[in-house]
Amino acid sequence: MLDLHCHLLPAIDDGAVDLAMSLEMARIAVADGITVTACTPHIYPGMYENKGPDIRAAIVSLQAELDREGIALKLVEGADVHLDQGLAAGIRDGRIPTLAGSRYLLFEPPHHVAPPRLEDTMFELMAAGYVPVVTHPERLTWVEQHYDTFVRLAGRGVFMQVTSGALTGRFGRRAQYWGERFVGEGHCHILATDAHHPTRRPPLLAEGREAAARLVGAEEAGHMVVTRPAAMIANARADTLPSLPAPAMPKPPRFWQRLLRSA
Repeated sequence: MLDLHCHLLPAIDDGAVDLAMSLEMARIAVADGITVTACTPHIYPGMYENKGPDIRAAIVSLQAELDREGIALKLVEGADVHLDQGLAAGIRDGRIPTLAGSRYLLFEPPHHVAPPRLEDTMFELMAAGYVPVVTHPERLTWVEQHYDTFVRLAGRGVFMQVTSGALTGRFGRRAQYWGERFVGEGHCHILATDAHHPTRRPPLLAEGREAAARLVGAEEAGHMVVTRPAAMIANARADTLPSLPAPAMPKPPRFWQRLLRSA
């Protein structure tokens, strides 16, 4: 499995606080069956002023430590990018890393408020030749009012990434509900861990794959954690990746069905 969203680099954002924690998280990932991890620290103007060259240097350093410790995990570059002036220009000049230097860019919307011109920003990136990957839409506080916006974006070529732990209840019942809707209704391209900590936010992907398989079948769940992520870091064109499953007739996800039965 490949994890394209993990805050593994030590002391660079709100993820691993030191090398020991990075190594612990890496061992957990390998034990879970993850072979490739994209190190994706936040780029958040005014809070996390990370830049491409520094991220790449930190990855080289951490990869050397993993190799020295015999931890069989390959690291690739990336960033969890917030709204920024001149995103496309920042990618071109190397300030903003894409996933493994590919056309795919992780984009993290604001958590508590819908940003203005979200669709315009996504389409501007696509017009510049990039594929935005919206991270954890199921956990945004405003997803209820804007779910149709994400569905529309997914239908027009913007990728959606659901957090593995959201499907298993690690982020609460609300995130599980929306995560199951994105996956079960055919609007989720990939799963990732968004790991920040070895116990509070561990790098576990297999549990999400199993939860997704119960919703859309084992083949599509495999596409979410192996086929599409591998093609993305290889810079394959989006139209060559496995297409999303045809949306089924909308129905309440499993945990919502349980709530309905208990009402």
